Amino acid sequence: MVLVLDRSTLVELVTLTLNHGHYTLRAADTAPRAIALLDQWPPDLLIFDADIDGQRIMEHMLGHSTGGAHIPAIALTRRGDLKTKLAAFEWGADDILTIPFAPEELLARVVAVLRRSYSGVIPFTPVVKLGELEINILNRTVRAGTTELHLTSFEQSLLYLLAANAGRVVTREEIMDTLWGVDYVAESNVVDRHIRNLRVRLQNDWRKPRFIVTVPGIGYRFLPVFER
Repeated sequence: MVLVLDRSTLVELVTLTLNHGHYTLRAADTAPRAIALLDQWPPDLLIFDADIDGQRIMEHMLGHSTGGAHIPAIALTRRGDLKTKLAAFEWGADDILTIPFAPEELLARVVAVLRRSYSGVIPFTPVVKLGELEINILNRTVRAGTTELHLTSFEQSLLYLLAANAGRVVTREEIMDTLWGVDYVAESNVVDRHIRNLRVRLQNDWRKPRFIVTVPGIGYRFLPVFER
């Protein structure tokens, strides 16, 4: 698969989500780099940000498909208006998804598009393991050790975002932008409140964190190796 996105935080989120399907993923952050990658490595699926010169990318891919074969494509956009959606379909996209999105919805759409485009069984594993955590994306359950948790769709998206960027600090602004969208206006403590709720579900004591560490004044870091 080829992924065209210009925000590394979101790239990592998509990458972790698609690990459920055992897909090989390569990413580009500009239209020229995406076009060069498509020429070098024709994918089975293209996922692209429609706001990054999406029409140019689609025209190039459709014009250079090997043997005239159709390569399915899913467009992502921060604008959910009808005009934007219709434009993406006019370019040749098979589906479109508005940012922000739930990871399980992205995965479901990817599987559906691949099933329509190719014969045979699409490989899919509902559970991914992240150290002590086992995350079931479809049932929205998380097992921490021997304890099974039930997360809301938003809590799972937040957990995915932090886990996908394990080891580095994810700022409050990045969390807001990825999970709420750039136009969302919220109270100043909304991120902290949701992190607090997720910690309760994970039985994560902020004073002795196993999963999520607070970086004062900046954001949060998911522990790649859980500290005791």
